[in-house]
Amino acid sequence: MRELHRRYHEATGIIFSSLYPGCVADTPLFRNHYPLFQKIFPWFQKNVTGGYVSQELAGERVAMVVADAEYSQSGAYWSWGNRQKKEGKSFVQKVSPQARDDEKAERMWELSAKLVGLA
Repeated sequence: MRELHRRYHEATGIIFSSLYPGCVADTPLFRNHYPLFQKIFPWFQKNVTGGYVSQELAGERVAMVVADAEYSQSGAYWSWGNRQKKEGKSFVQKVSPQARDDEKAERMWELSAKLVGLA
């Protein structure tokens, strides 16, 4: 996302962003885990960590980042602090040092271009 922003935002005006909608613990993403994990993990997220986010709320958050003018900052990684609260406010979360490394991003772009035959 950051590399797309760096390469294309200024010239095209396209907004490049990403998001973490929260821990959506009851989706098919966990279909390859043990059945016990599939039962316990959502319960744990709901009752212990408070990090559980429903599929519906996650979808609403994705739609907001795509469609709402509030999310027009290109190069942003949006988060809601991993909480289910309807009144929870989104914010731009600082990404890890590895994700902020421009040299790594450019190298990954170049390797990806080679892998798909564009370089």
